Amino acid sequence: MKHPELLLVLAALIAGRVQAPAAEVKVIANLSVTANTISARELRSVFLGEKGSLGGVHVAPVMEKGGPAHEAFLRQYLGRSDDDLQKYYMALVFTGRGSMPKAMATDQEVVAYVSKTKGAIGYVNPAAITPGVKTLTIADAPDGAERKLLTRVEPEYPAELQKRSIGGTVRLKVTIAANGSVQNAELLGGNPVLGDAAMVAVAKWKYAPAASPTTAEVSIPFNPQP
Repeated sequence: MKHPELLLVLAALIAGRVQAPAAEVKVIANLSVTANTISARELRSVFLGEKGSLGGVHVAPVMEKGGPAHEAFLRQYLGRSDDDLQKYYMALVFTGRGSMPKAMATDQEVVAYVSKTKGAIGYVNPAAITPGVKTLTIADAPDGAERKLLTRVEPEYPAELQKRSIGGTVRLKVTIAANGSVQNAELLGGNPVLGDAAMVAVAKWKYAPAASPTTAEVSIPFNPQP
């Protein structure tokens, strides 16, 4: 091989391009916390001292002092550097509007603290072993944003209507539970028979989790074969 050093450089460049994205974090809470889902906005509010309860239960944040999980959490949910966050907390303390959250050195210390402290909520690396705590699902989008559709089932076109080239668009009002399942679908417009077929399909749809139930309007076209 004439240029082995060139191949090494190319291999390094390729490895850099296909590097896996930074790991996300796992948000954990004491078993006293009744909520199973938390929105990104709520998570930010809890860790910035703007919100002190979740699902009617008092919560208190616990941080990590550094490391990949800490950096990922600051970047993804707080949008602050560690220095900026420390200055923010010091201002809360100085003005009497809050206190410094607990800070632990390792994932294991965070898990141990959260497991024995009522209302505690923290974060660890996604691969961390977390006995004695619950993992909170992070809502896919901030409160008020459109829910992301994860699983879509297409409706079965009624054979008789398709044969007669009867089609059109059906509009439905869909109620989506916090866990992403469809609780109810109501016909807003369109052929009633096509509407029934659409509602059967939509009942099997799955959306991203959110902090609370939401509603959405969906339109489903039925195009008869030429």
